[in-house]
Formats: sequence, C-alpha cells, structure tokens
Amino acid sequence: MVETMNLNVTKVAKSKLQDLDFSNLPFGKNFTDHMLVATYANGDWQSVEIRPYEALSLQPSIVAIHYGQSIFEGIKAYRYENGDAFVFRPYDNFKRFNISAERMCMPAVPEEIFIDGMKQLIELDKEWIPTAADHSLYIRPFMFATDEIIGVKPSENYLFIIILSPTGPYYAAPMKIVVEETYTRAAPGGVGFAKNAGNYGASLLATKLAKQEGYDQVLWTDAFEHKWLQEVGTMNVFFIIGNTAVTPSLDEGTILEGVTRDSAITVLKEMGLTVEERKISIDELIETYKAGTLKEAFGTGTAVTISLIEKLKYKDEVLTFNLDNLKVAPELKNRLDDIRTGKAADTHGWMVGI
Repeated sequence: MVETMNLNVTKVAKSKLQDLDFSNLPFGKNFTDHMLVATYANGDWQSVEIRPYEALSLQPSIVAIHYGQSIFEGIKAYRYENGDAFVFRPYDNFKRFNISAERMCMPAVPEEIFIDGMKQLIELDKEWIPTAADHSLYIRPFMFATDEIIGVKPSENYLFIIILSPTGPYYAAPMKIVVEETYTRAAPGGVGFAKNAGNYGASLLATKLAKQEGYDQVLWTDAFEHKWLQEVGTMNVFFIIGNTAVTPSLDEGTILEGVTRDSAITVLKEMGLTVEERKISIDELIETYKAGTLKEAFGTGTAVTISLIEKLKYKDEVLTFNLDNLKVAPELKNRLDDIRTGKAADTHGWMVGI
C-alpha cells in the first residue's frame, strides 16, 4: 500500500458485507461500511476522518439545499485476479473536481485528502469490490456548502465526503435516444463544463418526457439553434462516420470533459481511427446516415464506460443501428475493460494502485 497521511479511522462494529448479494448489484443502491468525511471551516480544512457510513445531521437552512453549491465526481476501482485493487485515472477526476469547485465558488480540496483519503478508504473496504464482468466499485467524492443561512452568497463552510458503492452496469441494454429540441442543458458562459448537482437536476424533466416516448435518454443540443450536438444524457457522445470518430468539441465550455471520453479518444487512435473533436450538427448526422457513412453512435462515461446507441430519433427521422454490425464501440469497450481489470498492459499509466 502506498504511504499516505494518517487519518482518524473508526471502523464499524459489524460489516454489512455478508448481506450483500454480489449477483444482484443495481447501480448506486448499495454502499460499503465506511465513508471519508472532511470539514472546511475558517478558511482551511479542519478535520479528515474515515467513519462508518451513516446518516448526516444537517440544518434545514444549509446553503447547498437552497442555492445549489454542490459538486461531485464519479470514479471506479477494480480488483485484479491477484486481489490487488486499482483505481482508474483518479488524478484526472481530482483535477476536474477542483475545476468544478472554482466555477461554483468553492474551496479546492487538497490532493492528500482527495487521493490519499480515497486510497485509505478503498483499502479499508477493498473486499466490497466486485470482480464480475462489467462490475466495479463506484467511488463518489462530493462537496457541498453547509453555512446555516438563507442568503445568496458563497458559503464559508463545507463538507467533503467520499462514499463507495459496489455496482453492476448502469445500462443493461443498448440505448434509444431522442434529440432534445425544447430544453437546454448548457450554454456558453454557464456551468456545462462543471460537474455540479444543478446540471443533473435540470436534466430530469427532458429525460422523463423522453422515457414517456419509449426512449432512454436525450441527445442535448445547443441553446440557440437546437442544432449543434452536445452530450447524450449524462455522457459524452461519439459518432463513427466512415473511419473517423467524431465527438463534440469542448471549446464552448458547454460539455463536461469526460475522463472516459479522453481515454476513448486515445484508444480509438490506437485502433487506427481518425478522431475529430469539433462541432457536429444533427443535420450532418442525418445526411451521413442517409449516405450510409454513419456507422455507429455510442456514449462514454464513468458509470457506463461505453454504452451503445441502437436508435436515435429526430423529428420524423429515426436512425437505427444494427447491433450485430457494430465493430468500433464493442472493441473500444473491450480494450478499456481489459486495461481496467489488468488483463491488458496499462501503457498509459491510467491505473493507480491502492
């Protein structure tokens, strides 16, 4: 185990692990025995401890509830065949977490709390990491404002917490997507690039309406023309056009800079594809689909890794993809899975040992 800072650790009297059914792990519904909690007050981080996973006692007036000062990350840990635990690219999530914190006027979390604290927490609850295919230990670091005041201003007090959840696949089947033309996820100058709670709360109505139509998620478009593509649900999105993988550019600050997105770009290039990060319109998708050059569409994200898209609806147009003919996305998923689970060499230094 890598040497880390000393934390106050309070262990549970009795583990819940024996009650866990590893053959039935819905995403985000089971949590390990312990959590990490750090308190920010008087301009500094005052305490960091690992303690039993339990309910929090909070005043109803805290700023996070009323004004949305809340951010989070999603990371995954895996256990190799030899029993060692590894985390996929946590330093990239650490960097992005503090980018979100800056945008939301929140304090930065030091590396020794975020990374070292995470490592010690995972080491303590390592036996909770599932080893079945498409399973992992989902890591959720989050921070929220705790000032007890009704007033629109940055809080002076915060809690940073990490909880762990053994989990199976987020989407059990390929997705059906509808292009969103009414509601907006993000606009230039907004918080689209930050992983703040409000982005996800604002997405719920559009997603609910899509599900009422028989679809799983929405493909977000720009705020002005509802033409330029952004993200699909809570994921980054890729399209295979000929021998080129196209994904929307991050330049306008409306799209989250996904860690899995970045990993996918690297691996796609290793697979021999050209990768273009640029603006792409729904009109281009329709045109390339009709021309027979749009071969695949898929989402990327920590929760889903790679999620296939089998149907995409825009107005009266319905684009369908024959899952039996898909080549790029399945190979990409397999390559990433092999790196994450130790079956393939980690030539990029993505896996961080516990």
